[in-house]
Amino acid sequence: MRIHRQDIPVRVEAPGATARQIPDFGVAGDTIGAEYFSLATGTDLAPLLVGLQDDLCQAPHWGYVIAGDVTVTYTDGTADRCTTGDVFHWPAGHTVRVDEDAELILFSPQDSHGEVMDHIHEMLSAS
Repeated sequence: MRIHRQDIPVRVEAPGATARQIPDFGVAGDTIGAEYFSLATGTDLAPLLVGLQDDLCQAPHWGYVIAGDVTVTYTDGTADRCTTGDVFHWPAGHTVRVDEDAELILFSPQDSHGEVMDHIHEMLSAS
């Protein structure tokens, strides 16, 4: 699920301040970690996720695309194209491909995403 920042409904507007909010943007029940990613064009996480359940990242993420263009593909084969200015929620069961150099901020359950990051690190070390 993705939405451009300008499409998030305005909840409060006051002189010099605008607060936008979209309800029901995923459920988080764990301790959350903050992450910043710099990803080059052509980066494809799919090969690095092999060996995880369904060969996909099993951690949900919430975040913002500072710059760039990424395609997220989900378990059911659907895809979201997330570009500069998009706020997103990626449910568990996805992979990511970078279509244009990207800078992303993610908020993820630190335990489940830590396991994915450890797996990716191991895959990179083995190659």
